[in-house]
Amino acid sequence: MKKRVLITGATGFVGYHLIKSALANNLEVFANVRNSTTAGHLKDFEINYVDLDFESIYLLKENIEEKKYDYIVHAAAVTKAKKLSDYNKINATYTRNLAVAASRSTHRIKKFVFISSLAALGPLKQKNERLTDNGASNPVTSYGISKALAETYLAQISDLPLIIIRPTAVYGPREKDIFILIKTIKAGLELYIGKQEQELSFVYATDLADLIIKVLASYVVGRAYNISDGAVYKRSSLAHYARKALGKKTIRLNVPVPLIKGLAWSMEHLYGMFNKIPALNVDKIKELTAPNWGCDIKNIQNDFGFAPRFGLEQGLNETINWYRKNNWL
Repeated sequence: MKKRVLITGATGFVGYHLIKSALANNLEVFANVRNSTTAGHLKDFEINYVDLDFESIYLLKENIEEKKYDYIVHAAAVTKAKKLSDYNKINATYTRNLAVAASRSTHRIKKFVFISSLAALGPLKQKNERLTDNGASNPVTSYGISKALAETYLAQISDLPLIIIRPTAVYGPREKDIFILIKTIKAGLELYIGKQEQELSFVYATDLADLIIKVLASYVVGRAYNISDGAVYKRSSLAHYARKALGKKTIRLNVPVPLIKGLAWSMEHLYGMFNKIPALNVDKIKELTAPNWGCDIKNIQNDFGFAPRFGLEQGLNETINWYRKNNWL
């Protein structure tokens, strides 16, 4: 009999890759998809659908007991919201509700994997240092604060077979934020915010998803791991590899930070008239201009033999080929 995994955030970018990896590893997938959400891109997967009410611990517990999941991967999150309370409700409170339901269920799950973010720790100010799994939490955005709060909530729940995964910037087929940068490069522009050099990290979506599915069957619990491809890149690295893959020459522009902040502020107010939130917002700029997002992954390498198959250059080649094949570029 196949082991069952519940994947929340299943319609999202990371969720899609988690489903692919789970099916490839012979798991029976239950994808949490709201009735109001478009899920046409999942139609070719042989999966089960559930619509969870994250407001109710009772209903969540009832669903866990009925479906008898072996594993839960909680990837659902909001990455853009109007205020901190919105982030905290969805990213922290809903996470706590699901975890409490799992801990109280008469059906005992084997693993609860929470997909947090490197943003929960926040960036480093000094170059050549690395974010460690147990380092101090100093998030600089509301999103990061909400993820850190979720981790705090989870640490207070007993009898939860918990693993926390903190990915750095994730890219790959179907990703939409880094895709904006790639489109800009294709148009011949290479834009940078300010002149400060940065140390950045990335992880390819397939490497991340495969790792998370591998973690499910392990005996390890009570650990948190930072995840990247193991390398640290200059801020120009992504554009360099994207230019090569696209065969493009670009004009490089360094846009002053105050100008970008003003643009982000204006876009927030403009989008707010339509009850939307732009990808570039004032909060996000704090992450985009941070000096150092390099992280240490030796613990995940030692505990799970994590060996990413894709560095940034190869991963971008694969990603751009997918964008072209699927008429995104």
